[in-house]
Amino acid sequence: MNSAVIVLAAAIIYVAMYFTYGKSLQNKVVRVDPSRPTPAHKLYDGVDYVPAHPVVLYGHHFASIAGAAPITGPALAMAWGWLPCLLWVWFGNVFIGAVHDYLALMASVRYDGKSVQWIAGKLMGRRTGIGFQIYIWLTLLLVVAAFAAVVSNLLVTTPEAATASLLFLIVAVILGWIMYKMKVNFYVATIIGLILLVIAVWIGFNNPLIFVEGQTVSGSPEFLQAYHYWNILLLIYIIVAASLPVWVLLQPRDYLNAYILWFGLLFGGIAFIALAKPFEAPGFTMWSANVVQGQPSPFWPTVPLVIACGALSGFHSLVSSGTTSKQLDKEIHGLLIGYGGMFTEGFLSTIVITAIAVYGAKFTGISAAEWGTQYFAKGGLGTFVSSYGQGVADFYGIDVALGKTFATLWVSAFALTTLDTATRLGRFTWQELLGMLFDTSQGIWKTLTEKWISSAIIAIFAVWMAWGSSYKLLWPAFAGMNQLLASIALMTSSLWVAKVQKAGKWAYAVLIPALFLWVTVTVAIPWYIVKVPLSGTASIVTKGVLGVGLLLNILLAYDFYLGWKKPAEEYEATPA
Repeated sequence: MNSAVIVLAAAIIYVAMYFTYGKSLQNKVVRVDPSRPTPAHKLYDGVDYVPAHPVVLYGHHFASIAGAAPITGPALAMAWGWLPCLLWVWFGNVFIGAVHDYLALMASVRYDGKSVQWIAGKLMGRRTGIGFQIYIWLTLLLVVAAFAAVVSNLLVTTPEAATASLLFLIVAVILGWIMYKMKVNFYVATIIGLILLVIAVWIGFNNPLIFVEGQTVSGSPEFLQAYHYWNILLLIYIIVAASLPVWVLLQPRDYLNAYILWFGLLFGGIAFIALAKPFEAPGFTMWSANVVQGQPSPFWPTVPLVIACGALSGFHSLVSSGTTSKQLDKEIHGLLIGYGGMFTEGFLSTIVITAIAVYGAKFTGISAAEWGTQYFAKGGLGTFVSSYGQGVADFYGIDVALGKTFATLWVSAFALTTLDTATRLGRFTWQELLGMLFDTSQGIWKTLTEKWISSAIIAIFAVWMAWGSSYKLLWPAFAGMNQLLASIALMTSSLWVAKVQKAGKWAYAVLIPALFLWVTVTVAIPWYIVKVPLSGTASIVTKGVLGVGLLLNILLAYDFYLGWKKPAEEYEATPA
C-alpha cells in the first residue's frame, strides 16, 4: 500500500457520502427550513447567542471539535497497525460520527440552542436530565485534564511552537476587534489576520520560548519543571478564555485555526499523494497489541479508548449544542458545519495514519515484528510530528525542523481551542446542573454559578489531574467517557428523530450505531479500570470518575429504553 492510494480514497469516500447520506439526513430527517429563525437571531445577546458567517462558524466548530484528538488517538492506536485504525476512522466517521454531530446540532437549534443534556431531559424525564448533566461535567473534566497534559507536553518539547501559540492568541484578539468592533470588511479582516498569523509563526520559529535549559528531554527534571509552568499558564488562560464573550477570542481564534488546518491538510495531502511513498509500518500487528498504557489491549472493545474524535466523539455533541447552535445563522448551514466538520476531522486522521505508516519506522526504529509490543513506548504524538515534518520537507524541499514546528503548532493550536471550549461548556453544564437542583439566585449557589467561578472550578480540578499524569494515562480515560457520551447523545437524537421528527426507518440509522457503540464502550471501560495499573492520586481519581460515569451511563440507557417505549403522540413537536 502507498500514501497516494489511501489519501485519495479518503477524499472520494468523504465527498461522495456528504452529497448522498448527508443530504438525505438534511432533507428527509431534519427537513431544514432556511427561512426559520435560528436561536442566534431569536435570542441574540451579544455574548453567547451571536450569528456568525458560515465560514467563520465552520472554523470555530471544527477547531473546537478537533483539538489534538484526531491526531493523538490514531498516533497511539498505530500499535495495532494502520489498517484497523483506518477502518475504524472511516466507518466511524460515515455511520456514527457525522450523523451524531449533525443531529446534535440541529436538534439543539430546534430547541432554542439548548444543550443535548437538556434535550435528553426534555425527551426522557427530569432524572435523565440531571444524570446526563453530571455525566457530561465529569466527561468535560477528563477532556480538560487530558488536553492540558497534551498541550503542556507539546509546548515544552517544541518551544518554537510555544511562542507562536501565544502570539496567535494576541492575533485572534486583534482580529476579533477588527471584525466585530471596527466592522472592517470580512475579507479584508481575514487577510489582515492571516498576515499576522504568518508573522507569529515566523517569530516563533526564530524565538523559541524556553523556560528551563534542557527542558526538551522528555522525562528529565527540567522537562517536568517546564511542564508544570505550562500547567499553571494554561490554568489561567482557560479560565479567562472560557469567561470572555465569544467574539473576543473564541470565534476569531477558531476561524484562523481553520486556516492552519486547511493549509496543513492541503500541504500534507498533496505531499503524500505526490510522493506516493510505500507504507513501512505493518498493516496489522496483533489483536491485543500493547496500546492502552502499555497493556495488551484487544482491538475490540478497547479501540474507542484510543481513537476518539478522529472517528466519532461525544464531545462534539456538547460543542454542537453548546456553542455552535447558538451561532448558526441559517439552518441550511448546519450540514456544512456539523456533518462536513466531522468529515474534515476524519480526513485529518487519515493524514496522521498515512504519515506514521510511511515514516514511523524511521523515527521509532521499530521493526515490523516488534511494532505491536514496542510502539507504545517509542511512538505517539512525537512520531506524527516528525513523520509529517519529514513528508512535507521531502516534497516541498523545506527544512525538516520547520515542518515539525508547523505540525506541532497545528496540534497545539487545536488543543488550546478544545481546552477553552471544554472549560466554557463545563461552565454551562455546571450552571445548568445547579439550576436544576437549587435556587441559584440566592446565596452560595448564586456565587457558584457566576461565570468566572464556575469556569475556575472545572479548570482547577482538571489541571490538578494533569499535574502528575502523562497524557498516555489520561487519554484512554477521557476517550472512554467521551465515546459513551456519544452513544447516549445518539440515543437522544434517535428519540428526537423517531418521536418528534417522525422520520420512520431513518431512526434506525441513528439507533443501531448508538447501541453498537454503547455496548462496545460499556465493556471497554471496566477493562480499563481492572487492567490499567494505578500510579498516584490522580490515577485513582481518574478511575473513580470512570466508575461513576459507568453507573450513570447504565441509568441513562435505561431511561432511554423507557422513552423509546412511549408512543410518539406523547412527545411535543420542536418549536417552530
